[in-house]
Amino acid sequence: MSRVAQRRIGKDLERPEWPPGAVIGGVDTHKHVHVAAVCDPLGRVLGTAEFPTTTAGFKALLRFLRKHGQLAAVGIEGTGCWGGGLARFLAARDVTVIEVDRPNRQARRRRGKSDTIDAEEAARSVIAGRARTTPKTGTGPVEMTRQLRVARRSAIKQRTQALLQLQALADTAPDELRDAIKPLRYAQLIETAARFRAGDMTTPTAAAKYAMGALARRIQHLDTEIEGLDAHLKAILTTAHPQLLAAHGVGPETAGALLVAAGDNPERLTSERSFAALCGASPVQASSGNTRRHRLNRGGDREANSALWRIVLVRMKTHPPTRAYVTRRTAEGISKRDIMRCLKRYVAREIYHHLNPTPPAARHLRLVLPEVLSTA
Repeated sequence: MSRVAQRRIGKDLERPEWPPGAVIGGVDTHKHVHVAAVCDPLGRVLGTAEFPTTTAGFKALLRFLRKHGQLAAVGIEGTGCWGGGLARFLAARDVTVIEVDRPNRQARRRRGKSDTIDAEEAARSVIAGRARTTPKTGTGPVEMTRQLRVARRSAIKQRTQALLQLQALADTAPDELRDAIKPLRYAQLIETAARFRAGDMTTPTAAAKYAMGALARRIQHLDTEIEGLDAHLKAILTTAHPQLLAAHGVGPETAGALLVAAGDNPERLTSERSFAALCGASPVQASSGNTRRHRLNRGGDREANSALWRIVLVRMKTHPPTRAYVTRRTAEGISKRDIMRCLKRYVAREIYHHLNPTPPAARHLRLVLPEVLSTA
């Protein structure tokens, strides 16, 4: 077996080393109630309980976990959703928090499904080392960016919908009204329709004017709302990550998507490879027998992947080194799609070093290699 294969297998079989008397918690999170389980390092359940999703409930949950022994770590499901508040609460009290994926479906089918079982499996995932990801802290400018981007995304969708509805009404309006507004482009149509006064609601023309005026004024309001959100986003990103915005082809929208994917604590990503995988820009092995190849990674954060694609598209048009690379690879017979995939991987590496100028070493839990591998 090659050394690379041995290292890969060794990494998969690493297991945490727990101190004597340690206990590990697991939490299955929900909107109103969290279910907690506490296990010893062998995976034996020491206790389970339910707690409300309030600050008082979080305090009671922490007391429950600590009364069984020295609390070494807590695995939490849904740290980006219902478990976000609990994860921040525990992290603020120096508790090691580990993000846990949803339970394995095959194991769930064999054993059944309940909140208590899910909490126990969350704890056992941490004990076995299957879960070892540090969750996002959600306490800094990146969390502010995420919140503003949520509002901006919905405002853009509503504006697009209103604009399409306005155009549809203009195309189907009564003849005298349609002939008057048909030559108008979008901006002129919005400005003209916003000034419509329907008068008495007795004819289809009056109803069309009223509906088009309401849609046009809605679009104008959304334009103002989007401008305000963009101004706040630009101010936050310029203050927090000016070096990222200075990169070629990176604007507030693409920078926001990449930062939200990394979180307020990008040091949790211990290598540029992990960031590329998070963005879905890392190739995936698809080899079998005598075939050696990689396939497209369809996982990861798709908004971050889209941001990388837009950066690459801009650089292919305006960045001389990128244009030279595209020319060279095209001459080698590489398709444009594959060239863009290579460039996305390169941009992910560059962005990672903007986020982490000095990449940290892996430091989740102290791990020990099983004896079977150390003697192989």
